[in-house]
Amino acid sequence: MEILVACDSFKESLTAEAVVKAIIGGFSEIFPQARYHAFPMADGGEGTAVIMARTLGGHLETRMVCGPLGVPVEARFAVLNEGRSALVELAEAAGLAQVPPESRMPLFTTTRGVGELILAALDMGCSHIILALGGSATCDGGAGLLQALGVQLRDACEQEIACGGGPLGNVVTLDDAGLDPRLAACRIEILCDVKAPLLGEKGAAAVFGPQKGATPPMITILDASLARLSSLLEERCGRDLSSVAGMGAAGGTALGLVALCGAELVPGADTIARLLGVHELVHQVDLVITGEGRLDGQTVQGKAPYAIATLARQADKPVLAFAGTLGRDCEKLYELGFDALFSSLDRPCSLEEALSEASASLTRCARNVAAGLAVGRSFQAVQE
Repeated sequence: MEILVACDSFKESLTAEAVVKAIIGGFSEIFPQARYHAFPMADGGEGTAVIMARTLGGHLETRMVCGPLGVPVEARFAVLNEGRSALVELAEAAGLAQVPPESRMPLFTTTRGVGELILAALDMGCSHIILALGGSATCDGGAGLLQALGVQLRDACEQEIACGGGPLGNVVTLDDAGLDPRLAACRIEILCDVKAPLLGEKGAAAVFGPQKGATPPMITILDASLARLSSLLEERCGRDLSSVAGMGAAGGTALGLVALCGAELVPGADTIARLLGVHELVHQVDLVITGEGRLDGQTVQGKAPYAIATLARQADKPVLAFAGTLGRDCEKLYELGFDALFSSLDRPCSLEEALSEASASLTRCARNVAAGLAVGRSFQAVQE
Protein backbone atom coordinates (compact mmCIF):
# COMPACT_ATOMS: atom_id res chain seq x y z
CA MET A 1 0.00 0.00 0.00
CA GLU A 2 1.25 3.47 -0.90
CA ILE A 3 0.05 6.54 1.00
CA LEU A 4 0.58 10.18 0.09
CA VAL A 5 0.66 12.51 3.10
CA ALA A 6 0.53 16.15 1.94
CA CYS A 7 -0.40 18.59 4.71
CA ASP A 8 -0.07 22.25 5.57
CA SER A 9 0.93 23.48 9.02
CA PHE A 10 -1.25 23.70 12.11
CA LYS A 11 -0.74 27.39 12.81
CA GLU A 12 0.90 28.26 16.14
CA SER A 13 1.51 24.63 17.03
CA LEU A 14 2.98 22.40 14.28
CA THR A 15 4.95 23.08 11.13
CA ALA A 16 3.89 21.28 7.97
CA GLU A 17 6.84 18.92 8.44
CA ALA A 18 5.72 18.12 11.98
CA VAL A 19 2.13 17.49 10.85
CA VAL A 20 3.25 15.03 8.18
CA LYS A 21 5.60 13.29 10.63
CA ALA A 22 2.86 12.91 13.27
CA ILE A 23 0.36 11.43 10.81
CA ILE A 24 2.87 9.00 9.36
CA GLY A 25 3.91 8.08 12.89
CA GLY A 26 0.34 7.18 13.80
CA PHE A 27 -0.42 5.32 10.58
CA SER A 28 2.82 3.33 10.63
CA GLU A 29 1.83 1.79 13.98
CA ILE A 30 -0.97 -0.01 12.13
CA PHE A 31 0.49 -0.18 8.62
CA PRO A 32 4.27 -0.50 9.16
CA GLN A 33 4.84 -2.03 5.71
CA ALA A 34 3.12 0.75 3.81
CA ARG A 35 5.18 3.09 1.65
CA TYR A 36 4.68 6.68 2.73
CA HIS A 37 5.28 9.71 0.51
CA ALA A 38 5.82 12.72 2.80
CA PHE A 39 5.02 16.12 1.32
CA PRO A 40 4.88 19.10 3.70
CA MET A 41 2.74 21.68 1.92
CA ALA A 42 2.13 25.41 1.90
CA ASP A 43 -0.23 27.70 0.02
CA GLY A 44 2.01 30.74 -0.19
CA GLY A 45 1.99 31.80 3.46
CA GLU A 46 4.64 31.51 6.15
CA GLY A 47 7.09 28.68 5.65
CA THR A 48 6.65 28.34 1.89
CA ALA A 49 10.28 29.14 1.05
CA VAL A 50 11.63 26.69 3.62
CA ILE A 51 9.35 23.87 2.46
CA MET A 52 10.16 24.39 -1.20
CA ALA A 53 13.92 24.50 -0.61
CA ARG A 54 13.92 21.33 1.48
CA THR A 55 11.55 19.33 -0.69
CA LEU A 56 13.01 20.29 -4.07
CA GLY A 57 16.66 20.10 -3.09
CA GLY A 58 17.23 23.83 -3.35
CA HIS A 59 18.77 26.05 -0.72
CA LEU A 60 17.93 29.13 1.30
CA GLU A 61 19.65 32.49 0.95
CA THR A 62 19.49 35.05 3.75
CA ARG A 63 19.66 38.83 3.40
CA MET A 64 19.19 41.83 5.66
CA VAL A 65 16.37 43.86 4.15
CA CYS A 66 13.93 46.59 5.10
CA GLY A 67 11.24 45.13 7.35
CA PRO A 68 7.57 46.12 7.34
CA LEU A 69 8.20 48.82 9.95
CA GLY A 70 11.25 50.19 8.15
CA VAL A 71 13.66 48.45 10.52
CA PRO A 72 16.12 45.94 8.99
CA VAL A 73 15.12 42.29 9.31
CA GLU A 74 16.77 39.01 8.35
CA ALA A 75 14.79 37.42 5.52
CA ARG A 76 15.21 34.25 3.47
CA PHE A 77 14.32 33.19 -0.04
CA ALA A 78 14.61 29.81 -1.74
CA VAL A 79 16.88 29.22 -4.72
CA LEU A 80 15.56 26.37 -6.86
CA ASN A 81 16.00 24.67 -10.21
CA GLU A 82 19.83 24.78 -10.10
CA GLY A 83 19.83 28.51 -9.51
CA ARG A 84 17.43 29.46 -12.26
CA SER A 85 14.41 30.05 -10.04
CA ALA A 86 13.82 31.84 -6.76
CA LEU A 87 10.83 31.64 -4.46
CA VAL A 88 10.45 34.92 -2.57
CA GLU A 89 8.11 34.71 0.40
CA LEU A 90 6.51 38.06 1.24
CA ALA A 91 6.01 37.01 4.87
CA GLU A 92 9.79 36.83 5.33
CA ALA A 93 10.25 40.54 4.62
CA ALA A 94 6.83 42.11 5.24
CA GLY A 95 4.93 39.59 7.31
CA LEU A 96 2.27 40.24 9.92
CA ALA A 97 4.16 38.03 12.37
CA GLN A 98 7.00 40.57 12.32
CA VAL A 99 4.79 43.34 13.64
CA PRO A 100 3.62 43.23 17.29
CA PRO A 101 -0.14 43.79 17.64
CA GLU A 102 0.37 47.17 19.26
CA SER A 103 2.53 48.32 16.31
CA ARG A 104 0.25 47.25 13.48
CA MET A 105 -0.28 50.34 11.37
CA PRO A 106 -0.87 49.65 7.66
CA LEU A 107 -0.69 53.35 6.88
CA PHE A 108 3.09 53.06 7.28
CA THR A 109 4.13 49.41 6.78
CA THR A 110 6.06 48.76 3.60
CA THR A 111 6.90 46.05 1.06
CA ARG A 112 10.32 47.52 0.28
CA GLY A 113 12.08 44.49 1.73
CA VAL A 114 10.23 42.20 -0.67
CA GLY A 115 11.65 44.18 -3.58
CA GLU A 116 15.10 43.92 -2.03
CA LEU A 117 14.77 40.12 -1.92
CA ILE A 118 13.81 40.11 -5.60
CA LEU A 119 16.94 42.18 -6.36
CA ALA A 120 19.03 39.66 -4.41
CA ALA A 121 17.56 36.84 -6.52
CA LEU A 122 18.35 38.75 -9.72
CA ASP A 123 21.92 39.30 -8.49
CA MET A 124 22.26 35.51 -8.20
CA GLY A 125 21.23 35.09 -11.83
CA CYS A 126 17.67 33.88 -11.27
CA SER A 127 15.44 34.42 -14.29
CA HIS A 128 12.26 32.97 -12.81
CA ILE A 129 10.77 34.62 -9.73
CA ILE A 130 7.94 33.03 -7.76
CA LEU A 131 6.44 35.46 -5.26
CA ALA A 132 4.32 33.99 -2.46
CA LEU A 133 1.90 36.60 -1.10
CA GLY A 134 0.53 35.12 2.15
CA GLY A 135 0.79 36.68 5.61
CA SER A 136 1.19 40.33 4.66
CA ALA A 137 1.37 43.17 7.19
CA THR A 138 1.13 45.78 4.45
CA CYS A 139 -1.38 47.66 2.35
CA ASP A 140 0.85 49.81 0.15
CA GLY A 141 -0.07 48.40 -3.26
CA GLY A 142 3.48 47.11 -3.60
CA ALA A 143 4.76 50.69 -3.71
CA GLY A 144 7.73 49.91 -1.47
CA LEU A 145 8.57 46.89 -3.61
CA LEU A 146 8.50 49.06 -6.75
CA GLN A 147 10.71 51.70 -5.17
CA ALA A 148 13.27 49.04 -4.27
CA LEU A 149 13.27 47.89 -7.90
CA GLY A 150 13.99 51.39 -9.18
CA VAL A 151 10.59 52.99 -9.72
CA GLN A 152 10.23 56.56 -8.47
CA LEU A 153 6.97 57.69 -6.89
CA ARG A 154 6.85 61.45 -6.37
CA ASP A 155 4.44 63.89 -4.76
CA ALA A 156 3.35 67.31 -6.00
CA CYS A 157 6.67 68.79 -4.81
CA GLU A 158 8.62 66.25 -6.87
CA GLN A 159 9.77 64.52 -3.67
CA GLU A 160 9.87 60.75 -3.28
CA ILE A 161 6.92 59.69 -1.16
CA ALA A 162 7.48 58.06 2.22
CA CYS A 163 6.76 54.40 2.94
CA GLY A 164 3.30 52.99 3.53
CA GLY A 165 -0.24 53.08 2.26
CA GLY A 166 -0.94 56.44 3.86
CA PRO A 167 1.75 58.53 2.09
CA LEU A 168 0.93 56.65 -1.11
CA GLY A 169 -2.14 58.86 -1.43
CA ASN A 170 0.18 61.81 -2.14
CA VAL A 171 1.73 60.25 -5.23
CA VAL A 172 1.34 62.40 -8.36
CA THR A 173 3.89 60.98 -10.78
CA LEU A 174 5.29 57.50 -11.43
CA ASP A 175 8.63 57.20 -13.23
CA ASP A 176 9.63 53.66 -14.19
CA ALA A 177 12.69 54.61 -16.25
CA GLY A 178 14.92 53.28 -13.49
CA LEU A 179 13.17 49.92 -13.18
CA ASP A 180 15.81 47.21 -13.02
CA PRO A 181 16.30 46.14 -16.67
CA ARG A 182 16.92 42.51 -15.70
CA LEU A 183 13.22 42.18 -14.95
CA ALA A 184 12.42 42.43 -18.66
CA ALA A 185 13.94 38.98 -19.19
CA CYS A 186 12.50 37.53 -16.02
CA ARG A 187 9.36 35.38 -15.73
CA ILE A 188 7.41 36.31 -12.61
CA GLU A 189 4.66 34.17 -11.12
CA ILE A 190 2.70 35.46 -8.14
CA LEU A 191 1.12 32.82 -5.93
CA CYS A 192 -2.32 34.09 -5.05
CA ASP A 193 -5.41 32.21 -3.92
CA VAL A 194 -7.40 35.23 -2.76
CA LYS A 195 -10.09 36.39 -5.19
CA ALA A 196 -10.53 39.86 -3.73
CA PRO A 197 -10.28 42.83 -6.13
CA LEU A 198 -8.05 45.76 -5.32
CA LEU A 199 -10.68 48.32 -4.32
CA GLY A 200 -14.07 48.71 -2.67
CA GLU A 201 -15.96 46.90 0.06
CA LYS A 202 -14.50 43.54 -1.03
CA GLY A 203 -11.04 44.94 -1.71
CA ALA A 204 -7.61 44.89 -0.10
CA ALA A 205 -8.17 47.57 2.53
CA ALA A 206 -11.75 46.72 3.53
CA VAL A 207 -11.37 42.94 3.78
CA PHE A 208 -7.80 42.50 4.98
CA GLY A 209 -7.03 45.88 6.50
CA PRO A 210 -8.58 45.21 9.93
CA GLN A 211 -6.35 42.21 10.66
CA LYS A 212 -3.38 44.47 9.92
CA GLY A 213 -4.56 47.11 12.36
CA ALA A 214 -6.65 49.36 10.09
CA THR A 215 -9.54 51.28 11.61
CA PRO A 216 -12.53 52.37 9.46
CA PRO A 217 -11.00 55.83 8.80
CA MET A 218 -7.72 54.17 7.83
CA ILE A 219 -9.51 51.85 5.43
CA THR A 220 -10.93 54.86 3.60
CA ILE A 221 -7.46 56.40 3.29
CA LEU A 222 -5.87 53.15 2.14
CA ASP A 223 -8.53 52.48 -0.45
CA ALA A 224 -8.04 55.95 -1.93
CA SER A 225 -4.26 55.47 -1.95
CA LEU A 226 -4.52 52.15 -3.77
CA ALA A 227 -6.89 53.72 -6.29
CA ARG A 228 -4.38 56.50 -6.93
CA LEU A 229 -1.47 54.11 -7.56
CA SER A 230 -3.65 51.87 -9.70
CA SER A 231 -4.65 54.76 -11.95
CA LEU A 232 -0.99 55.73 -12.52
CA LEU A 233 -0.02 52.15 -13.34
CA GLU A 234 -2.99 51.69 -15.64
CA GLU A 235 -1.76 54.68 -17.65
CA ARG A 236 1.52 52.81 -18.16
CA CYS A 237 0.18 49.37 -19.07
CA GLY A 238 -3.19 50.21 -20.64
CA ARG A 239 -5.05 47.64 -18.53
CA ASP A 240 -7.85 47.85 -16.01
CA LEU A 241 -6.03 46.50 -12.95
CA SER A 242 -8.42 47.35 -10.16
CA SER A 243 -11.04 44.81 -11.27
CA VAL A 244 -8.64 41.87 -11.66
CA ALA A 245 -9.61 39.04 -9.29
CA GLY A 246 -6.88 38.51 -6.71
CA MET A 247 -5.29 41.94 -7.08
CA GLY A 248 -6.39 42.75 -3.52
CA ALA A 249 -4.16 40.04 -2.05
CA ALA A 250 -1.45 41.19 0.37
CA GLY A 251 -2.54 44.80 0.22
CA GLY A 252 -2.26 44.97 -3.55
CA THR A 253 1.39 43.89 -3.63
CA ALA A 254 1.09 42.37 -7.12
CA LEU A 255 -0.15 45.62 -8.68
CA GLY A 256 3.11 47.03 -10.00
CA LEU A 257 4.64 43.71 -10.96
CA VAL A 258 1.63 42.88 -13.11
CA ALA A 259 1.52 46.35 -14.67
CA LEU A 260 5.22 46.92 -15.33
CA CYS A 261 6.78 43.45 -15.44
CA GLY A 262 4.09 41.28 -16.98
CA ALA A 263 3.80 39.16 -13.85
CA GLU A 264 1.10 36.50 -13.79
CA LEU A 265 -1.22 35.70 -10.88
CA VAL A 266 -1.39 31.91 -10.42
CA PRO A 267 -3.15 29.64 -7.89
CA GLY A 268 -0.84 29.28 -4.90
CA ALA A 269 -1.52 25.85 -3.44
CA ASP A 270 -2.06 24.24 -6.84
CA THR A 271 1.16 25.71 -8.24
CA ILE A 272 3.17 24.52 -5.24
CA ALA A 273 1.67 21.04 -5.60
CA ARG A 274 2.73 21.05 -9.25
CA LEU A 275 6.27 22.18 -8.43
CA LEU A 276 6.55 19.45 -5.78
CA GLY A 277 5.42 16.78 -8.24
CA VAL A 278 2.22 15.90 -6.37
CA HIS A 279 0.19 16.03 -9.59
CA GLU A 280 2.01 12.96 -10.91
CA LEU A 281 2.42 11.09 -7.63
CA VAL A 282 -1.28 11.15 -6.72
CA HIS A 283 -1.99 8.70 -9.55
CA GLN A 284 0.42 6.14 -8.09
CA VAL A 285 -0.83 5.91 -4.51
CA ASP A 286 -3.71 4.04 -2.89
CA LEU A 287 -4.68 6.67 -0.30
CA VAL A 288 -4.26 10.45 -0.01
CA ILE A 289 -4.05 12.17 3.38
CA THR A 290 -4.09 15.94 3.75
CA GLY A 291 -4.94 18.57 6.35
CA GLU A 292 -4.21 21.84 8.12
CA GLY A 293 -4.98 23.49 11.44
CA ARG A 294 -8.62 24.19 10.68
CA LEU A 295 -10.97 22.74 8.09
CA ASP A 296 -14.14 24.69 7.39
CA GLY A 297 -16.09 26.38 4.65
CA GLN A 298 -13.10 28.64 3.88
CA THR A 299 -10.87 25.69 3.01
CA VAL A 300 -12.08 25.78 -0.59
CA GLN A 301 -10.67 29.29 -1.04
CA GLY A 302 -7.24 28.20 -2.26
CA LYS A 303 -6.10 26.29 0.81
CA ALA A 304 -3.57 23.47 0.39
CA PRO A 305 -5.92 20.65 1.52
CA TYR A 306 -8.47 21.64 -1.10
CA ALA A 307 -5.82 21.62 -3.83
CA ILE A 308 -4.70 18.14 -2.74
CA ALA A 309 -8.28 16.84 -2.50
CA THR A 310 -9.02 18.18 -5.98
CA LEU A 311 -6.05 16.32 -7.43
CA ALA A 312 -7.08 13.14 -5.61
CA ARG A 313 -10.65 13.41 -6.88
CA GLN A 314 -9.39 13.80 -10.44
CA ALA A 315 -7.31 10.65 -9.97
CA ASP A 316 -10.22 8.82 -8.29
CA LYS A 317 -8.31 8.33 -5.03
CA PRO A 318 -9.82 8.33 -1.49
CA VAL A 319 -8.97 11.36 0.65
CA LEU A 320 -8.73 11.64 4.44
CA ALA A 321 -8.18 15.04 6.05
CA PHE A 322 -6.91 15.85 9.54
CA ALA A 323 -7.25 19.15 11.37
CA GLY A 324 -6.83 20.59 14.82
CA THR A 325 -10.46 21.68 14.66
CA LEU A 326 -13.38 21.31 12.27
CA GLY A 327 -15.17 24.61 11.77
CA ARG A 328 -18.39 25.99 10.37
CA ASP A 329 -19.63 24.49 7.11
CA CYS A 330 -16.94 21.80 7.04
CA GLU A 331 -19.64 19.37 5.83
CA LYS A 332 -19.49 21.09 2.45
CA LEU A 333 -16.08 19.53 1.92
CA TYR A 334 -17.63 16.08 1.55
CA GLU A 335 -19.08 17.21 -1.77
CA LEU A 336 -15.70 18.45 -2.99
CA GLY A 337 -13.46 15.41 -2.83
CA PHE A 338 -12.96 14.82 0.91
CA ASP A 339 -14.12 11.37 2.04
CA ALA A 340 -13.62 11.85 5.79
CA LEU A 341 -12.59 14.67 8.13
CA PHE A 342 -10.99 14.19 11.54
CA SER A 343 -10.25 16.58 14.40
CA SER A 344 -7.19 15.67 16.45
CA LEU A 345 -8.72 17.15 19.62
CA ASP A 346 -9.97 14.29 21.75
CA ARG A 347 -11.08 16.05 24.94
CA PRO A 348 -12.19 19.47 26.19
CA CYS A 349 -9.10 21.51 26.98
CA SER A 350 -7.66 25.01 27.01
CA LEU A 351 -6.06 26.56 23.93
CA GLU A 352 -2.68 26.33 25.63
CA GLU A 353 -3.13 22.61 26.23
CA ALA A 354 -4.31 22.01 22.68
CA LEU A 355 -1.27 23.75 21.23
CA SER A 356 1.27 22.10 23.51
CA GLU A 357 -0.18 18.61 22.98
CA ALA A 358 -0.82 19.01 19.25
CA SER A 359 1.76 16.50 18.03
CA ALA A 360 0.79 13.73 20.43
CA SER A 361 -2.91 14.30 19.79
CA LEU A 362 -2.48 14.19 16.02
CA THR A 363 -0.36 11.02 16.17
CA ARG A 364 -2.96 9.34 18.35
CA CYS A 365 -5.78 10.42 16.07
CA ALA A 366 -3.96 9.15 12.99
CA ARG A 367 -3.26 5.83 14.70
CA ASN A 368 -6.94 5.42 15.56
CA VAL A 369 -8.05 6.27 12.04
CA ALA A 370 -5.57 3.78 10.62
CA ALA A 371 -6.85 1.14 13.04
CA GLY A 372 -10.38 1.82 11.85
CA LEU A 373 -9.26 1.31 8.26
CA ALA A 374 -7.57 -1.97 9.22
CA VAL A 375 -10.73 -3.21 10.94
CA GLY A 376 -12.77 -2.24 7.89
CA ARG A 377 -10.46 -4.16 5.59
CA SER A 378 -10.63 -7.24 7.83
CA PHE A 379 -14.40 -7.04 8.05
CA GLN A 380 -14.69 -6.69 4.28
CA ALA A 381 -12.47 -9.72 3.81
CA VAL A 382 -14.69 -11.77 6.14
CA GLN A 383 -17.82 -10.66 4.32
CA GLU A 384 -16.35 -11.71 1.02
